[in-house]
Amino acid sequence: MISNWVEWLTVIILSMSPISELRGAIPVGVAMGLDPLMVFAVAVSFNALVYLPVTFGLRYTYAFFSTRWDWLRRFIEGIREKRRGFIEKYGMLGVVIFVAIPLPITGAWTGTLLVWLFDLDFKKGWLAILVGVLISGTIMMGLTLAGIQIFG
Repeated sequence: MISNWVEWLTVIILSMSPISELRGAIPVGVAMGLDPLMVFAVAVSFNALVYLPVTFGLRYTYAFFSTRWDWLRRFIEGIREKRRGFIEKYGMLGVVIFVAIPLPITGAWTGTLLVWLFDLDFKKGWLAILVGVLISGTIMMGLTLAGIQIFG
């Protein structure tokens, strides 16, 4: 019973980790013999939840330091102004696609950083991250199950 709990905790930690996210959590969970549908649900849920603490952490950290370090405020505002055209062109779809691609440096963590950096709407950003994570999770589960069928 304890080992099963530890296995689920492993899936949760991997899905919330900025390096592994779903790329690590789903294959590891399935390889440990856990139910693939439950692995998908748990990994996607916890990976999407990363949005909340990261968003608030970025907001409050930036609010604190931007009043003390003028160069930081100018740097972030400069990025926001230069990248407005990109966001106007692709909107939230760009964030969804970026999060949905299961490659290194893409995912919920970096997508959340983009939502914050481009000063996008909090609720729309959350929805974009959630949709991107669902797509990424589906891709990873498909690749994982295909790998098990081919090599298993």
